Amino acid sequence: MIPLVFVHGFMGGSAQWDGQVAALAGVPVIALDLPGYGKNAHLEACRDIVDFAHWALDELERQNVARFHLLGHSMGGMIAQEMAAFAPDRIARLVLYGTGGQGVLPGRFETIETSKSRVATDGVRNTARRIAATWFLDCEQAPGFEACAAIAQMAGKQSLLAGLDAMNRWDGEARLHDIIAQTLVIWGDRDRTYPWPQVQKLWQAIPNTSLAVIPNCAHVPHLESPDVFNAILKGFVTKA
Repeated sequence: MIPLVFVHGFMGGSAQWDGQVAALAGVPVIALDLPGYGKNAHLEACRDIVDFAHWALDELERQNVARFHLLGHSMGGMIAQEMAAFAPDRIARLVLYGTGGQGVLPGRFETIETSKSRVATDGVRNTARRIAATWFLDCEQAPGFEACAAIAQMAGKQSLLAGLDAMNRWDGEARLHDIIAQTLVIWGDRDRTYPWPQVQKLWQAIPNTSLAVIPNCAHVPHLESPDVFNAILKGFVTKA
């Protein structure tokens, strides 16, 4: 069976997908840790989305994974779009989750520059926890917040600043029409990072696309409404 590759977002890591690994019984899963994050926090983070994409494709080659389904979340969705551009024949089905076609994140809860400034003034730990709280509808009170914040706190200052810069410089909207994989866009309707216009652009610009909107969720429906998210995801990849 074709494996499903997870590419996490800014300050994420492979551990955030543990619930999906358990729920997707029978589907081989590969959850990456990007350089600078999660289990690869000791590595220097890439400074460009394109470099992250090349790293991910090279890592999958090292694991002898030739063809795969691909899910990219948030910043990982930007990386997934670049992977789809560089290696379209390797990707069976594409899931763009809580993401958009522009890295400047128009409509985000705060600007990229504000986040960079607060890394300096508030420190890495406080910044990681503060941003992670915005990913949940119930912020710090959400059941999954502490586990998610713990993963976010693994990233160092270089990784935070490099990731923010990489997103800020990236723009993939002009190439959305070139994506050839059957694509599913998943979005939480209360997302504070990617408002509807970004998601709508993906849905309307990518030629062969479906849309799933999960209600009463913010940026991490896979943690806020896992049963719904897992059912949608498993149905999409097992139809291939």
